[in-house]
Amino acid sequence: MMNERTETRTVVFAMCGSFCSFAAVLPQIRELRRRGWAVLPLLSASAAALDTRFGTAAQLRRTLRELTGREPLTSLQQAEPLGPQKLADAMVIAPCTGTTLALLARGISGTAVTLAAKSLLRGGRPIVLAPSTNDGLAGSAPNLASLLQRKHFYFVPFGQDDCYKKPASLKSDFTLLPDTLESAMRGVQLQPLLL
Repeated sequence: MMNERTETRTVVFAMCGSFCSFAAVLPQIRELRRRGWAVLPLLSASAAALDTRFGTAAQLRRTLRELTGREPLTSLQQAEPLGPQKLADAMVIAPCTGTTLALLARGISGTAVTLAAKSLLRGGRPIVLAPSTNDGLAGSAPNLASLLQRKHFYFVPFGQDDCYKKPASLKSDFTLLPDTLESAMRGVQLQPLLL
């Protein structure tokens, strides 16, 4: 029988610099809110500061404020207390870049995103990763494999996004993110994992 909670569940929603994925990721925040989640946005240094052909950093911050009602976190100081102070029930990293996969696989917590993950892992809370990386089947493959074997890490199902033009590239089906989070809260990896 599922444990019914009266308080709102909170998820830290971290976005990393796979800028081409932002348009597919942002609607999932709206869906999480619809499902009753409070969303605490967190941006990697790149996502927080860089303007690209996919949009400006200022627009991303504004959109996140509108979707969540909260100012995005961006610093180590803001990320560190998330776990110890029990400010969130889970964390989503979407899109999760190859760089972030590498840092997590090696336990390096020198960024706001990886420190937030470490902070939540400390209390055994789930971390949901939604890979979006051009080298998922090349340089990032060992890091992906390492995290697939670790407790408390769950993956939004993924597959090759353009097997002919970019044969090593992997991308999550971001529409499966809300269901992956719900499964992770039960300690279960959403299947099938490979699309």
